Amino acid sequence: MNGIVYLTGAGPGDYRLLTLKGRDVLKEADVVVYDYLADERLLDFARPDAEKIYVGKKAADHTLSQEGIIALLLEKARAGNIVVRLKGGDPFVFGRGGEESRALHDAGIPFEIIPGVTSAIGAAAYAGIPVTDRTAASSFAVVTGHEDPTKKESSIRWDKLATAVDTLVFLMGVHNLPLITKELMAHGRAADTPAALVRWGTKPIQETLVATVGDIAQKAAEQQFKAPAIFVVGDVVSLRPSMQWFDTKPLFGLRIAVTRTHAQAPALTRQLENLGASCIEVPTIRIEPPSDDYAALDTAIDRLTEYDWLIFTSTNGVDAFFRRLALKGLDSRALGQAKLAAIGSATADALLTHGLTADVVPRAYCAEGLFEALSPHLRGGEKILIPRAKEARSFLPDTLRRKGADVEICEAYQTIGASENKERLEKLLTDGQIDVVTVTSSSAVHHFLDLTQDASDKLDAVTFACIGPITAQTCREKGLTQILTASTYTTAGLTDCIKDWRLNTR
Repeated sequence: MNGIVYLTGAGPGDYRLLTLKGRDVLKEADVVVYDYLADERLLDFARPDAEKIYVGKKAADHTLSQEGIIALLLEKARAGNIVVRLKGGDPFVFGRGGEESRALHDAGIPFEIIPGVTSAIGAAAYAGIPVTDRTAASSFAVVTGHEDPTKKESSIRWDKLATAVDTLVFLMGVHNLPLITKELMAHGRAADTPAALVRWGTKPIQETLVATVGDIAQKAAEQQFKAPAIFVVGDVVSLRPSMQWFDTKPLFGLRIAVTRTHAQAPALTRQLENLGASCIEVPTIRIEPPSDDYAALDTAIDRLTEYDWLIFTSTNGVDAFFRRLALKGLDSRALGQAKLAAIGSATADALLTHGLTADVVPRAYCAEGLFEALSPHLRGGEKILIPRAKEARSFLPDTLRRKGADVEICEAYQTIGASENKERLEKLLTDGQIDVVTVTSSSAVHHFLDLTQDASDKLDAVTFACIGPITAQTCREKGLTQILTASTYTTAGLTDCIKDWRLNTR
């Protein structure tokens, strides 16, 4: 029995421009076939076990021919799979969706079309250029700048097109820009008409070149302005100064490596990208089960009623503890009368997801701050459990013991280096593609340096943004020199720290 193919528009670049229906079919997909312009973060919407096949095509570099892509779609659908064909922009705006849908129809395979935001509108909007405006344009046309090379003659009616509409948007036209502008001027479009090229539209690496129809080809050549880009012609381009919003954000163009775990990175990435940064998620650590296979944690859970306090020093500790609790058929009621302390607001929020409110949360989100906040509640002799990472600092248990508490530490998880990202990290550094590295723990610093030993000579050009003073001190001890330290020890505080630094150094 045949499956089904969803020809899905991925949007022009910003993965958040995917439609809700596009997201829904990705969640159901057995196979995802995606192209060059589709942001790979879209693949995170798919199931981990879904087959993901890259078939990207760009100028003179085709992973798979169009015929090969169609054959692949037919093969996977005939095997009974739910197939999502993820295409940059919109499937029917020069996306060859027509060829693929006709082939599926002829083969008797069910398919659906899920439209996407075309770069003709999306990239222009992110550059602050509306394709229509009551004061400047009542009509627009979208034109291919790269026709089928097998056609005997162009189907573009330059004599009609050049002056037929107010705004013209050419897709895939960078290579043919001299020809396009020549034809427009030859058929009546004034040389002084405002024009713009928008490269990598809607992405934090977006570039915009504004000129006129008469000189934009020369300026593009001088600045080596390359594809992928759209070419916009019309008076609407002159509205850009009053409508810029994306490339004026405080972190626009700043390339930031986010080194948190795969599960935790997106929250920080979203905050940074909302301010215009270009984020690359390259985790330096992975969270793994403890080295004793939960023996210590299981023993502690069996004796939960003995403890006066449970102290959580990370969201990972909360997650590991309650996951193990649930595997034993228990829930938060098993904590009995124990009071709870959390090292910071994020950890306290993690407890809230289990219906628990922390009794103590310090103002300063670090071990020193937590001890200070706990001290008034301790008279000596309290039995305290700290489920935490294998590699954690000794400050908190040591100072609590000196205060007279009976402290028991159990390993709830361990962090290990994400060796799978070593080659990628070193290449990014070697190519000068990282301006800032975010580090949210001392272990992240250690593992980052272990993974980048072969590119250590490039680290002097990189700024390390640290979530707090302990992490910053680890950076200094390791010989790193360009260090930022958040004054509020949260991801929001880290984001604000980077923003303030960027604004002060511009």
